[in-house]
Parts: sequence; structure tokens; C-alpha cells
Amino acid sequence: MTILPEYVTSILTVLPGLSTIPLQSPKLAIKELERCVNDLGLAGVQIGSHVNDWNLNAPELFDIFEAAQDLGASIFVHPWDMMGTQQMPDYWLPWLVGMPAETSLAICSTIFGGIFERLPKLKVAFAHGGGSFPSTIGRIEHGFDCRPDLVAKDNPINPRNYLDKIYLDTLVHDPKMLHYLIELFGADRLALGSDYPLPLGELEPGKLIKENIFDDEIKAQLLHETALEWLGINKSKFEIS
Repeated sequence: MTILPEYVTSILTVLPGLSTIPLQSPKLAIKELERCVNDLGLAGVQIGSHVNDWNLNAPELFDIFEAAQDLGASIFVHPWDMMGTQQMPDYWLPWLVGMPAETSLAICSTIFGGIFERLPKLKVAFAHGGGSFPSTIGRIEHGFDCRPDLVAKDNPINPRNYLDKIYLDTLVHDPKMLHYLIELFGADRLALGSDYPLPLGELEPGKLIKENIFDDEIKAQLLHETALEWLGINKSKFEIS
């Protein structure tokens, strides 16, 4: 089947896409990011929770984040190549334990590495409700307070100050956790996540929100408004006149 260019353009108009870029080669990654945003009209990129041996605070990656901010490109961080896999051969533990830890690693690396402090307009969203980060923010903040010589060496700002600077998706599989995320981050920082059609995804995308959020304004925020803001897209683009 041949896919006509005008058909691709039509699809991207309705479903804004994200690209992938070769982060292991920062110069090429920036070049591809610019092409994807400026030439293809994509909204941003999806990246992993680390790049080979680099965590996201690696100095080699900063120019990519800076280019994304300058382009207004959104970044979605999804965990992969989970830590400790060799120590977790049973029970699907890399996906149940390693993935949430990978997402927290990515969030802590960007916060403590000063990425959001240096790039205040950068738009980054993290998958799976932020993994284990939201439930351990108290421990993370306490570590910042009691051992600043280790934790705050690159960024002296309390990590809790960045909760309204990052975005999370709502793929948490638990009504109480969803409400906790709304209280902790605010509905305007949370967007519908599904992971569909993977086994750990939500088989009916949006069901958790629709069945457990009874405030219509918050529900609308979670289902579409936050995503539109993060992607930099006007809602009128999808309205039928």
C-alpha cells in the first residue's frame, strides 16, 4: 500500500506525532530534532530514561534540551533498558520494579542536574505517573536537606520546587494514586496516558479518569487540556465548526 504525502499530513494534523532522535550523537540528534519539528511538523520527541551510560543530566545532552526549548518541542521520557535487570530474573520484576525506578532516575537526574533551572521553558513529560518519584518525593527532599553536599552539588534548589515544572501521564492503575498526583502536582500537570496496547497499559484509555474523577473541569484537564498545552496545540484545531 502506498501512503500519499497528503494523507500523512492529514494524519499529523489530527494526531500530533513525536519523533525519535539519536541521543548517543548529540550533534546529529539536534539536527534531526530541527528537521522533525521544522520540516515534518512534529510536536517533539520521545526519549529513554538514560542514554547508554549517560543519565539525563549528562553534560553531553544539555545542548539537545536547550535546542528543544528553543524550538518549543515537547519531550516525552519513557523508561527502558531497566536498571538491575540481571538481579530481577523472575516475576516480570524489571517491568514492575525497574521501570518505576528508571522513571524516578530520569526525573531526579534532570532536577538535580539543574536542567529545569537552566531551561525554565523546557516542556518534559514523564511516563507512568512519574514512576516511583511521586511516592518518594518526601525521601528525596529529605535527602536534599540532610546531605546537600551529595544531592545539591549541581543545583541548590529544593526538588519539590519543580513539581509544577514537569508533566506526568496518568497511567497509574490506581484511583488513590491518581488523586494523590492531582493533589501533589495539580491537574494542569497531568495528561492522559495509556501505554495501549501493551500488557501494562490501560486497555480502555481514559477509563481510570472517567470512572474516578467527578469534577468535569478536572476530568477535561486530564483527558485533553494538559496534553494540548504540553504539545503547544490550540484546542480550536480539533473543534468542528
